[in-house]
Amino acid sequence: MPNISFPEFEYSTDVHIITHGEKTVLLIGTAHISQESVALVEEVISQENPDCVCIELDDKRYKSLTEKKKWQSLDLKQIIRDKQLSTLMINLLMASYQKKLGGQLGVTPGAELLKAAQTATERNIPIALCDRDVRITLRRAWKSTSFFKKGYLVTTLFASLFDSTEISEEKLAEMKKKDVLSELMDEMGSALPDVKEVLINERDIYLSEKIKAAEGNRLVAVVGAGHVAGIKRIFNEDRSAELEAITTIPPVSKIWKILGWSIPTLIIGSIVTIGIQKGMADAGSNLLYWILANGIPSAIGGILAFANPLTVIGAFAAAPITSLTPVIGAGYVAAFIQVMRTPPVVKEFETVADDMGTVKGWWKNKLLRVFLVFLFTGIGSAIGTYVGGYEIIKNLIS
Repeated sequence: MPNISFPEFEYSTDVHIITHGEKTVLLIGTAHISQESVALVEEVISQENPDCVCIELDDKRYKSLTEKKKWQSLDLKQIIRDKQLSTLMINLLMASYQKKLGGQLGVTPGAELLKAAQTATERNIPIALCDRDVRITLRRAWKSTSFFKKGYLVTTLFASLFDSTEISEEKLAEMKKKDVLSELMDEMGSALPDVKEVLINERDIYLSEKIKAAEGNRLVAVVGAGHVAGIKRIFNEDRSAELEAITTIPPVSKIWKILGWSIPTLIIGSIVTIGIQKGMADAGSNLLYWILANGIPSAIGGILAFANPLTVIGAFAAAPITSLTPVIGAGYVAAFIQVMRTPPVVKEFETVADDMGTVKGWWKNKLLRVFLVFLFTGIGSAIGTYVGGYEIIKNLIS
């Protein structure tokens, strides 16, 4: 039977009691931008002195909240090598959205999660980080979304940054009671059900299983309000067999791999065939066209992003080559050169969430300029692939 003496105090309706075998859990549903949530978390942990405090954080997010010098340890070059620049950008967009709302409420996003960790540490209470690795969550969400819906997701997040509408007092009061990102995902759920599945439903399962696995029978769990209903619904179900599947990044399908290599195969094959049928001069002309068609738009993308001159040159040189392989894109090559030649300083990492909210900030902040270089040179290379490929195929069949 669960320990009936826990909890010992009465709390607001944001605190829920759930049991599983010998375990009794006080599940606190918080808003990540609410000062009331910060105070509630501290109150519950201090009064109940549980065996363990479970927090909706993974190791990466925990370090980002607790380590003041977190940005010095961020290796942008390695992120680009691992092809995770788009994941980092989406992560920062969502963090900026939270910070924007948090600024109107006068509280730092995630402050209640940090307070839970601090209060537990002060009382020598073990901490269990129960959320899935944020990189896995974002990459699963990205991979589960179709090409066109990826555009919708990014557009929605960008639009939220530049929306200057002041939030009413009533809306602010309502937001204090909710997990803002969960609310955003609920609103987008009908259009992006796969994203909601990854960001909310899968994490409900992960959080539930990790909370149940925490040491002790008297637990306090601090999670976003958007996860409370899901956790309560499935807490007494055994979903442990699903953990492996929801912590794995789906591989690229064989169809996409085939399509990825079919374009370079077609282009190279066409140029070789033109050389055989029409002579090396025609083959050389088509090859030069391919180089210019890819290099010029990619270089223009770098110029539009105010990239370092060497980055622009690098984009021009890389685009014709990277367009012939699905392994790496021109955007990643250009971004890497940009970081090497014009590295962001620590202050720009610290102000990135604010700078994202203005058009000028995207060009002023060197970190955001890396993203612009990545996007614009990549788009330029994609345009060049289409234009160059069309011209070469037309010359082959004419």
